[in-house]
Amino acid sequence: MKTGLIISLFLAALVCNHPFASETASEIKTIYGFTVKDINGNEVKLDQFKGKVLLIVNTASKCGYTPQYKALQEVYKKYEKQGLVILGVPANNYGKQEPGTNDEIKEFCSLTYNVTFPMLAKVSVKGDDIAPLFKYLTTAENADFKGDINWNFEKFLVDKNGKLIHRYRSKVTPDSEELVTAIQQALDS
Repeated sequence: MKTGLIISLFLAALVCNHPFASETASEIKTIYGFTVKDINGNEVKLDQFKGKVLLIVNTASKCGYTPQYKALQEVYKKYEKQGLVILGVPANNYGKQEPGTNDEIKEFCSLTYNVTFPMLAKVSVKGDDIAPLFKYLTTAENADFKGDINWNFEKFLVDKNGKLIHRYRSKVTPDSEELVTAIQQALDS
């Protein structure tokens, strides 16, 4: 009996200290319940982006899709003042095409593509060690968005309320009519 009570109290303490325990139910269904690290190692609470449209992209420096950094930067500069934030998230899950450290990735993005949009710390975007944000993005309530990321430069479009509204595979370029139209619609809503 005592052992059961102790285990119950321990589990209750764990649940109460869970990072989402203080969040409202609506925030658990959005990206706003997540805290991530930027490429410099600083904590970034995603709720700071409330009211903004987010494009979250898993990136890599040695991939055939790496030139998409240029289009990402162009789209960011064009729509930044209207409320678009692009979050680049380096990952080494596909073909080991992001072998660098966060500092090396930051330098590559800056020198090669003049990236000014926020870059997050390198994480895993699939498998047992998948980052919580990407676990959420790939298991979102909408069946259209479920499933593992297939390769580098998949894109997740999140509306001003923190809800995932579109997912684009690697072949859809950031400056494609399809993606730009969706960004514009999200910004206008």
